[in-house]
Amino acid sequence: MLKPFFQLMEPEAGCDEAGRGCLAGPVFAAAVILPRDFHDNELNDSKKITEKTRYRLRTLIQQYAISWAVASIDAKEIDAINILNASIKAMHVSLSKLHIPPSYIIVDGNRFKPFASVPHSTIIKGDGKFASIAAASILAKTYRDDCMMQAHDQFPQYQWNKNKGYGTLTHRNAIATFGRCELHRKSFKTTVDS
Repeated sequence: MLKPFFQLMEPEAGCDEAGRGCLAGPVFAAAVILPRDFHDNELNDSKKITEKTRYRLRTLIQQYAISWAVASIDAKEIDAINILNASIKAMHVSLSKLHIPPSYIIVDGNRFKPFASVPHSTIIKGDGKFASIAAASILAKTYRDDCMMQAHDQFPQYQWNKNKGYGTLTHRNAIATFGRCELHRKSFKTTVDS
């Protein structure tokens, strides 16, 4: 069962990103402030639940969250500032879009840069420990998946409807055959290892 909060300062925002390890498409991040009584038995790290559950929970999170926001950084900017900085920037943008400013921020992982002088803590595997980070992981993941499904319509040869831009063998083979498109991250290695 996920913990509702990390500390006592309110409001506390959870942050997470999706798509950091992909070869194509934007990196997405979300920030979520949940009410203290929010609970769902299936709420968990987005990677540990089914796609159907993720979308059900997205609707619930958006309905009941005190505030939530999603942001993305595109492949061109990822190449310019690197994926770590792009991930943190996406989190900062999502935090800035919250209609209630947080008094404390908890972030999945171990890397973050201070946001607007708001105190924060990084929590390794936080998306499997705290409800607001899990909620952020679900929003980031589902909005990114939606983005890649739309991109698939434009570039069906890469099968992003199945791999969502991750470096599967099918995706790497498609890059070897068709080359990279404008949505690929040029700074990421894409060759198929022999």
